[in-house]
Amino acid sequence: MSVTSSFLFTFSFFLFFIFCILTENSSCLAIFRKSTTRVPRQLRADYYAKSCPNVEQLVGSVTSQQFKESPVSGPATIRLLFHDCFVEGCDASILIASKPGSKELAEKDAEDNKDLRVEGFETVKKAKEVVEKKCPNVVSCADILAIAARDFVHLAGGPYYQVKKGRWDGKISMASRVGSNIPRANSTIDELIKLFNSKGLTIQDMVALSGAHTIGFAHCKNFVTRLYNYRGKGQPDPDMNSKLLKALRMYCPNFGGNSDIVAPFDATTPFVFDHAYYGNLQNKMGLLASDQALASDMRTKLLVQDFAKDKQKFFQAFAAAIDKMSLVKVVRGRKHGEKRRDCSMHM
Repeated sequence: MSVTSSFLFTFSFFLFFIFCILTENSSCLAIFRKSTTRVPRQLRADYYAKSCPNVEQLVGSVTSQQFKESPVSGPATIRLLFHDCFVEGCDASILIASKPGSKELAEKDAEDNKDLRVEGFETVKKAKEVVEKKCPNVVSCADILAIAARDFVHLAGGPYYQVKKGRWDGKISMASRVGSNIPRANSTIDELIKLFNSKGLTIQDMVALSGAHTIGFAHCKNFVTRLYNYRGKGQPDPDMNSKLLKALRMYCPNFGGNSDIVAPFDATTPFVFDHAYYGNLQNKMGLLASDQALASDMRTKLLVQDFAKDKQKFFQAFAAAIDKMSLVKVVRGRKHGEKRRDCSMHM
């Protein structure tokens, strides 16, 4: 619409409004009220341009410090965003602490979330405190989590992408909603595709987002059956590299091992966000059964090959996929959401 057309439309609308008032026409006024009902603003990169223009720098001051002092904060925060978005949408409900004595636990305390590292929660908490000092009651915890995850991807060597903002924080956080919405370490490709599809994510999105496992660690319990009793047959997974199998068995005994022991998803470059994860899958060095399965199923195998060959292709696909994921079922407006000052507590 041209400037002239826009002006004429606005002026005509103004005259229409004056006519409604002067004639006291109820039908006319009803049309006006309906046409001016406020529609929640769409998420966009410059959502806080006026209300908190330095929000990215404020969050960045925390993520850069956390990355230096505790590199594990990176994968912890990225995983936190994933677990948040997959359960009832990207609304920071994963950050809520369960109320003492409550019959219903919050998402954070669901069985499938007990391995989430405290560093991710601490990063968001610190970033929120910094942002609140400059822009009180403006920026949601959900937006801070999305920004922080992007920062860590980039700090670890991954792509930089614009984060759309404008999310509100959700008013509901229930542990009972977690189990059916989080992938398992031994999920089949069919199960993964069905789950990702339910979030509006494609097979390519799924394979690209799995590439977040290029950094981070998993506890032995998530892959120990692959080492000793894969699919109940009393043998290790034949689809695991023999050298990797030998190394993992040293740290993860079949019984009585230390539950705190972890192993890197990417045994070659565990702290660098690159595309080595996919090359590892081709060499049967995927840590989880759900990871390794990507390299053998015909629906995902070619994508694994493409991403293993071309880092930039992976980066582009990952940036597009995590952007799409971060928009899943977002909460907008006071009716359904809130802006928490303390990310762990509802208003």
